[in-house]
Amino acid sequence: MTCTSCGGTVAPDGHCWDCGARQPAYRAHLEAATPTAAAVTDRAGRAVNADAAALTASGPWTIAVVCDGVSMSPRADRAAQVAADTAAAVLAARLPGALPEDALDEAVLRASRAVAALAASIHAAPACTYVAAVAGPDGIWASWVGDSRAYWLPDEGPGMALTEDDVDAQEVLTAWLGADAGDPRPQSRSYRPRGGGHVLLCTDGLWRHLPDPAALRAHLRGPAPLDDARALVQHALDENTRDNATALLARVTPAVRSA
Repeated sequence: MTCTSCGGTVAPDGHCWDCGARQPAYRAHLEAATPTAAAVTDRAGRAVNADAAALTASGPWTIAVVCDGVSMSPRADRAAQVAADTAAAVLAARLPGALPEDALDEAVLRASRAVAALAASIHAAPACTYVAAVAGPDGIWASWVGDSRAYWLPDEGPGMALTEDDVDAQEVLTAWLGADAGDPRPQSRSYRPRGGGHVLLCTDGLWRHLPDPAALRAHLRGPAPLDDARALVQHALDENTRDNATALLARVTPAVRSA
């Protein structure tokens, strides 16, 4: 890419090597997919997409991370991307082998420290929210800091939120990753589904328009997770979301156990 301000070369983080300007179209719309999972992120009405998603697998585990840059912080897009990539790499290295809970705790700590290392000072600290999930034949484990969410959307029966937002009574964010937040205190939850379905990770640019699990599931028509992730993000765009919108869907098929 060529810098829109000076014509220089754009670095991998979307800033110009020469003048430092952030590129308005960088990461405007991104998609990633595996046979059983997919992620779609769109900048929507924002000048820059400060959402980030990481999707990978390790043995029987599907590993998913979604982060949302805190808009009032500097280089929020960089914070989200660094956190998502760092956490996914830690989880891929630890699973299988470690307990999912231990792997998730290490992942969020390493992601937090990576984001903190971006800060020029405590007063100029990039920041982001964070949600991660690992899914395998034995169940789902989720970990989060902030208000990015995880949902369980079963093929049959009611869905449910796996996370609870870290916000106060005025819906102001009370927890995030960054140098001004200290070491994270993530919340976590595990769930063993009885049947198949999808884990959804998403940012508030999506869930503010589809906060109910039943409404989210109504947009899943299959069979490809990528088509469903696109449909969810498109709904947010059709609703004129004022924030970046990201949906990451991972198919979960529980192990068949003999009686």
